[in-house]
Amino acid sequence: MKKCRKATALISRQADRPLTLPEQLTLRLHLALCPQCREYARQIARVQQMVKKFEP
Repeated sequence: MKKCRKATALISRQADRPLTLPEQLTLRLHLALCPQCREYARQIARVQQMVKKFEP
């Protein structure tokens, strides 16, 4: 559960700034093992795409 919290924080953070290499590796490894966090990452990506459509 603690790892999922860190992963979701990294998923959200990458919308604001690029992740460091260690952060990227940590997130990729976690997403490879955790279907719930993979789904969360997909949902965040969809929301970001929708927001971009409405930006001027």
